[in-house]
Amino acid sequence: MQTPCSQISERLNDRRFTVAGNTHGLSGAGTVFHYQVEGDAVWGTYQGGRIRMGHQVGRVTGADTLELLYHCLTTDGEILAGWSRGTVGIDHAGRTTLSFVWGWLSGATGGGESSYVELDA
Repeated sequence: MQTPCSQISERLNDRRFTVAGNTHGLSGAGTVFHYQVEGDAVWGTYQGGRIRMGHQVGRVTGADTLELLYHCLTTDGEILAGWSRGTVGIDHAGRTTLSFVWGWLSGATGGGESSYVELDA
């Protein structure tokens, strides 16, 4: 029997993702997210497009859910931080997908929804 953590680990650990949709956020088609999972801990890095460098840290909250805190340095020199709650899924091609509701905590206001798809290895 798989635990919620092992299911998310199987779909996220050492995998890379790109933006599928993010109308109100900074990350875009050139941004790549790389995740790591150990037990219920999730962390990662992201960069590309308008993101010079970014980091995420969070935890598994259910069989297909997680929550993250993130911060980044933009190519314009801005430092931003925020929160997100996400769901892990699978698309018709068998690739892992991520869907998030998110908001800014520092450096900007507002929030939105975003989606990501696993990059082919």
